[in-house]
Amino acid sequence: MCGRTACTLAPDEVRRACSYRNRDGQWRQPRWRDADAEKYRPSYNKSPQSMSPVLLSQRHFDKNAPVDECVLASMRWGLIPAWFRENDPNKMQYSTSNCRSENILEKKSYKDPLLKGQRCVILADGFYEWQRREKEKQPFFIYFPQTKETSQKQNEDQDDILAPVCNKDISESVHPQAEASPGVCEEREAPAEWTGWRLLTMAGLFDCWTPPAGGEPLYSYTILTVDASPNLENIHDRMPAILDGAEEVRRWLDFGEVKSLDALKLLQSK
Repeated sequence: MCGRTACTLAPDEVRRACSYRNRDGQWRQPRWRDADAEKYRPSYNKSPQSMSPVLLSQRHFDKNAPVDECVLASMRWGLIPAWFRENDPNKMQYSTSNCRSENILEKKSYKDPLLKGQRCVILADGFYEWQRREKEKQPFFIYFPQTKETSQKQNEDQDDILAPVCNKDISESVHPQAEASPGVCEEREAPAEWTGWRLLTMAGLFDCWTPPAGGEPLYSYTILTVDASPNLENIHDRMPAILDGAEEVRRWLDFGEVKSLDALKLLQSK
């Protein structure tokens, strides 16, 4: 499972860090939806019910927008289904922060958003996982491979906040043959202006819930999980479904071109 993440970039940095490719292969930088940038607060310790940056198709908000045009939104972690009848989202009686990818079609809370094309990408510096030991738990911070300079700076920034967390990139599981590289490949090269931390891109589903008594709609999401890759299974038996590279992100978000059942094929242990 995934119960803690970190996302420490400022709103404008998030926008620059998650440039995406459209169907024509052109790089684009998403904009923040309405005032959503103000709802997002950078943090080394994001837990369920907090607001996180999410990338999704602009078509979900504007029916006239191209499906492959993306936008950034702040969404609440822990999916509140559209059919939820309480006026307080905190009264959800079961956890929806994670959803097992193999069970999506078995539960209405997740099946409905999937079949409606409500797919999203959750952005984070990385996620935390705790390795169970005999008498204690060892926390690990898991992230995409970074350049040496970027990774060193991040570790220095975390020293006083996260010690003694063990840092672990997922290069062996995502790119098994890329040991000589710091984790950069051609497909995932971002536009030249962004040289900072490479954000982890996790597959998710979202829904929009409006309180029955009226009020502002609430957008919320769940992180999809898969069996842990060989590189991580000694820490935990599950991990977020990672979308590696611009093409996987594009295909997951493009619900017009990639139908729901085909999109599920992207959810693999890597």
